[in-house]
Amino acid sequence: MDEPDTAAILPADALASTDDEASTIDPGGVKGGEADVPTTRSVRPPFTCSLPVAVEPVMFLSMFALALQAPLSTQYLWDRISEDLGYNGSKRSECSNSSAPPDPLLKEVETLTAHWSLYISLAGFSVGLLVVPLLGSWSDFAGRRPVLIIPNLGMALQVVVYLVVMYLKLPVVYFLLGRILSGLSGDFNAILAGCFSYVADTSDRRSRTFRVAVLEACIGISGMLASIIGGKWRQAQGYINPFWLALAANLAAALYTYLFVRESVLTDPSAKLLTSRHHKAVWHLFSTGGSTAEAGGRFHRCKLWLYMLCFFLVVAIHFGCRELFVLYELSSPLCWGPALIGYGSAANNLAYLTSLLGLKIMQRCLADSWVGVIGLASNITGLVVFSVADTTQLMFTGYGLSFLFVAVTPVIRSKLSKLVDPSEQGALFASVACVESLCFLVGSGVFNSLYPATLHFMRGFPFLFAAILLFIPTGIIGTLQCLDQRREHRDTTSAS
Repeated sequence: MDEPDTAAILPADALASTDDEASTIDPGGVKGGEADVPTTRSVRPPFTCSLPVAVEPVMFLSMFALALQAPLSTQYLWDRISEDLGYNGSKRSECSNSSAPPDPLLKEVETLTAHWSLYISLAGFSVGLLVVPLLGSWSDFAGRRPVLIIPNLGMALQVVVYLVVMYLKLPVVYFLLGRILSGLSGDFNAILAGCFSYVADTSDRRSRTFRVAVLEACIGISGMLASIIGGKWRQAQGYINPFWLALAANLAAALYTYLFVRESVLTDPSAKLLTSRHHKAVWHLFSTGGSTAEAGGRFHRCKLWLYMLCFFLVVAIHFGCRELFVLYELSSPLCWGPALIGYGSAANNLAYLTSLLGLKIMQRCLADSWVGVIGLASNITGLVVFSVADTTQLMFTGYGLSFLFVAVTPVIRSKLSKLVDPSEQGALFASVACVESLCFLVGSGVFNSLYPATLHFMRGFPFLFAAILLFIPTGIIGTLQCLDQRREHRDTTSAS
């Protein structure tokens, strides 16, 4: 973490001993260069810590809990539905030489599991679509801390419902209740909005992209760790104990926020949660370009929408391709086993770290936009290799070439953040979180439908299709950067 960012989130008493630091940071902990008017004040948590305290642990713990329970809940649905229907077999491998006809009971189990997974996902998404913008915009007035605590408690409540279902063998329809309760609290999307807004509050424009990349890396690393632990633990002890760990992680994230994380915005004690003002703030942000749009005019609003389109395409393709990797690796001619699939998943998640390192290095000599373009080029190259991969060596070559594919999303988030006023960061990142949820639904639906439809002429066509689509955000980001450079050059020339 850069020294200016470290100073930005230290408690006020830790800064008092250094006059130079105190002179460069406003009373609320935001860099003076970010805005001329103070936007924050020191709101102390119950305990202060002499070490730098930020929201990265909150993101890590929350994502760990989510990644731990998500695949296990799907597997639990499979096992419960199999038990209810009297099916005691296992999935047939596509690489098996058996010519036996497909088991109709297996088909029914697969169908019901897929349907219930869809219903549960839609329940959380539909409720969260209304609640997350409300919480995000509210956090611009009431502070970021409540938006980090409430969703973690809601996710913990969801885990409690799941545990009750497992202990009492209740019908799986009660999983819907848990997802709705979590959605009413904002779910993980509200945590995403709160964490990224907090980073925007406590970082300057120069270092913001790297700070956002650190949060992205927390998502990838915690997801990888949870996947490894969850699978092994379920095989050894069943479903109950991993869900207890997920519950502990959510409660630990809420407790950490309450005890140590300082408020990063100027809070308004009279701010109300249940009011149409917050949804209107989101609408105003995208219909007019926000409070800072007057300086940039129409071009400013277009940039906001174009960067959001880039984010949608990149994230939807990421989610869609991620859904296909395991299916692609299980089927012929690769026919990977659990060990190779695990190594492939680890290689894919390792890109979060390599992208973070690459972004930090490239920022020394390149503008953020060009870093994002290089990240997209890495992603496109890897997807093209995946589309023709018929050997293990080629698959891992694709993973290797994709080592910078995560670098583009921090760049886009940072660009979006810099386009809006500091008082609109919560509304912005709440909208981004909702778009991210939409990306998951669209990406999964499109690519899961495209894969079986194109098997007869090219197994890897969805990856090639994704690579072609990524040329759209590459062109948009590169063009906007060229226009910005031309405008800066014109302004500099006219000023001199």
